[in-house]
Amino acid sequence: MTGASAAGSASVDVSVIVGVDCSGRTHRLELIAATAQRPVLRVNPPGLDADRLAKDLAEAGDALVLVDDAHRLSGDELAALTAAARRGTAIILARRPSIPSPAHADLEEALPGRVEQLQPLEAAAIGELMARCWERPVTPAEAESLHAACGGLPGIAVLLTPPAEPGPSLVARVQRRLAVLPPPIAALARLLALRLDLPDPVLADASEMEAGQLDLGAAMRELADEGMLIPGTERMIPAVAAAILADLPAAQRRRVHEAVARALTNANADPIVAAGQLRAARAYVPASAAIFAAAAERLRLSDPAAAVAWYDDAVEAGADPAAIALGRAEAAALLGLPADAPVDVPPADAERAALLAGVVEAHHGRADRAAASLRSAGVLGAQLAVPSLVAVGELEAARACAGDAGSAPTWMRRQAEATLLAVTDPAGSVPVFIEAAEAYERTTPNLVLPETPHALGAQLASLTGDAASAEHLLERAIAEGIGGPVFGVRHEILLALVRLRAGRYDTAVALLERGLNPTLTGRERLLAAALSAGVARRSGDIATLREAWRTVEPVLARRAFDLFTAEAVEELAVAATRLRQHARVAPVLDTLDEIVAKLGHPAAWRVSVGWLRVQVAIAAEDPDAAGDAAGRIADACRSVREGTRPATAARHHALCAAAEQWARVLAGDVDPDAVTAVSAELAAVDLPWEGSRLVGQAGIRTSDAAVARRLLERARDLSSAEVTSEKGRAESSYGGLSEREVEVARMVLAGDTYREIGARLFISPKTVEHHVARIRTKLGATSRAEFLAALRDVLGEGA
Repeated sequence: MTGASAAGSASVDVSVIVGVDCSGRTHRLELIAATAQRPVLRVNPPGLDADRLAKDLAEAGDALVLVDDAHRLSGDELAALTAAARRGTAIILARRPSIPSPAHADLEEALPGRVEQLQPLEAAAIGELMARCWERPVTPAEAESLHAACGGLPGIAVLLTPPAEPGPSLVARVQRRLAVLPPPIAALARLLALRLDLPDPVLADASEMEAGQLDLGAAMRELADEGMLIPGTERMIPAVAAAILADLPAAQRRRVHEAVARALTNANADPIVAAGQLRAARAYVPASAAIFAAAAERLRLSDPAAAVAWYDDAVEAGADPAAIALGRAEAAALLGLPADAPVDVPPADAERAALLAGVVEAHHGRADRAAASLRSAGVLGAQLAVPSLVAVGELEAARACAGDAGSAPTWMRRQAEATLLAVTDPAGSVPVFIEAAEAYERTTPNLVLPETPHALGAQLASLTGDAASAEHLLERAIAEGIGGPVFGVRHEILLALVRLRAGRYDTAVALLERGLNPTLTGRERLLAAALSAGVARRSGDIATLREAWRTVEPVLARRAFDLFTAEAVEELAVAATRLRQHARVAPVLDTLDEIVAKLGHPAAWRVSVGWLRVQVAIAAEDPDAAGDAAGRIADACRSVREGTRPATAARHHALCAAAEQWARVLAGDVDPDAVTAVSAELAAVDLPWEGSRLVGQAGIRTSDAAVARRLLERARDLSSAEVTSEKGRAESSYGGLSEREVEVARMVLAGDTYREIGARLFISPKTVEHHVARIRTKLGATSRAEFLAALRDVLGEGA
C-alpha cells in the first residue's frame, strides 16, 4: 500500500475496470492516477494487512482508492473496502472478468460508477506500442504479425522479440503461471498449446479432469482470465502456446501427446480427423500409431497416396511394420508403386493377401500367375480370375470360376460373363462389358482390382473395330478415376492406342510428348512401348522406330502379354520385324497361337492372330508368310457360324480380303480395282491407315504409271482422312459413324426410345444417350429436325 497526493477534486465515473491478465488493467489504473486531481491511495494484494487497510481507508478522506487485482482480495479486505465504499469513499478497482465470490459482488454493488471492459488492441495500436518498445518503426505487416501472435493483449506484446517470438520474460511468466495453476488446468493449458481443434470430451479426458471436481468450462474461464486464450475464444494465444512448448521437456511433451492420442481413442474419434490432429502436433507416440493405421485403412482404396503417408506415420509412431504391410501394399499397388503382397499374414487376411498377390501379378502382365493367386482368394478372387484365365487360354478353369459367383457384386458377375462371351463373340461381349462398367461405377470401391471392366471392354471393342465404344469406356474411366491412379495411366495409354489404331494420332503424340513415367508396371510398359512403336511406325521414321526399340525389346523379352493385348503386341512385333529382330517375334506369335488353340480355335481370335501375322509378313516383305497368314484367316472366316453379327462379319471379310491382296501385292501381282475396293472396306471398319498402306504399296509395285498415280492418290485420300479434329473420326461410308453408331442411328430413325434401343443392344439407356450425343456432334446437327435429316442423308433413302 502506497499513497500519493495531487491537488484538486475531479471525480472519476469508472468504478470497476475488467480485463484479462495482460490486457492493461494496471496501466489503466496508472493513467487514472496520473490524471486524478486528488490524493491517491493504492491497494495492491496479496500481502495486505486487513487491519492496516481498514485504518488507512478510515483516514482516506477525499483520496481516490485504486485497487489492483481485486480478484485476489481476502474476505476481511473485501469487507473493509465495502464498508469504505458505503461511507462514500471513492474507489476504483481492477479485476479479472470472473467474479470469484459473493463478497466481491457485494463490494462492486457498493460502488456507484460504471464498469469499464478492456478490449484487445487493434493491429495498428499494437504496432505503435511495439514501435515505442523497440525504438524503431514497425511496418503494417509486422504489426499484423505481432497482433496475431499476442491476440491483441498489450502485456504479451511487450514481451515479444522481433519478429514476433516469445521472449525470455514471456517464457518465465508462463512458467510461473503454470506452476501455481491446479494440475488439471495446467495440463489443459499444455493441451491447448498444441493448437489442435479437439472436442470438449477429449480435452477433459486428456487433462484428467474428474467429474465433480473441476469442469472444463471453469478451467477454460481460468485460462482466459490468466490471459492465455485469444479473447472471446477457447484457442490459446499463439505466443503463449509457443512459450509453453518452448519450456516443455521432451518427456513431458511425449506424455501430452500420449494423453491426446489416448483421449481421441477413448472418444472413438474419426480416425482421419484424429490422425490429422496428431500429425499437426507431431505426436508420433505409440498411442498415435493405431490412429494413423486406422486412417490409412479408411483411405487405402479411395485415396491411396494419403494412405501410404498414414501407414508410414504409423510405423514412425511405433506400429509393427508387419501389421500394416498388407494395407500399405494395397495402397502402393493402386499408385503403381512397387509392391508385393506379404506372405506371413493372419488367417483372417489370407484371402485379402492372395487377392493382392494376384493384382500385383496382373499389373506386371503375368496373367497366368495372376490367375493362380486370384483363384485362392475366395469367391471374389475367383470372379476376378476369369479374365486372366481366358487371356492365357484356360477356358474350363475360367468357366468354373465364373460359375462360383456366390455373393459377388453385379459388376463382377457381368465382367466374368462378358469375358467368357468374348471367346466366341468378342463384338457381342462389348455391350456386356459396358453394363459391367456402369454397374461398377455405381459401387463404392472396396478392393484393389487386377483390371477394370472399362479397360477390358475397351480392348475387346478396339479388337472388333468398335473404336467409339472403346473411347466411351475409357473416357468414362478417366473422368471417374476408376481403379485409382495406376489405372488412370493405363486408361490414358489405352485411349491413345485405340485412337492410334483408328487412324487418329493426336492423343498418342501428345501423351508421348508429355512423357510417361519410366517406372510403369509391366503391362503399362507393354502399352507404352506399343504406343511409341506405333507412332514411329506410322511416321515412317526408322530412326525414331529404332529409338523406340529400346523400350520395346525388354517388354517382348519379358512376354508380359496375353490374348487381350493382341493389338499392342502387333505394334511391337511389327517394330521388331522392321528392325530385323526376327528372333523376338516368332515366340510371340507361337504363344498367341497356343492360347487360341487352347480356347478351341474360335474364329474371331484366329482372324485377329492371323491378321497380326499378316502385318509381320508385310514388315518383313515376305509374300510366302503373307500368303500363309491369309490362308489362316480365310479358313477361320469359312468356319464362322451363321448368325454372326453384321459388324463382325464385315470386319472379318475386310481382313480376309486385305490379307489376300497383301500377299498378292508383296508377290508383285497388283489388281488396282481389287486393292481399291479392299482399302474402302478397311476404312469402313476403322482401319484407314492399313487401307492407305495397302493402296500405297500397290501403287509403288505396279509397273503401270497411270495405275500407280491413281493408287497413290487414293492412298493420300485415305491418309488425309486419318487425322481430323481432336474428336474427329476417319471417313467411312457412313459419314464417320462407327458400326455401333450406325446401329443406334437406324433405331433412332425407326422411332425407338433409348430404353428400347438399349434392350435390343444389351446396353443401358444412358449408354444409348451417349452414342446419340456423339452422332449428333459428328453430324453437326443443332436441332432434332436437323439431326433426323442428317441421319437420313448419311444412312441413305431406305434408312
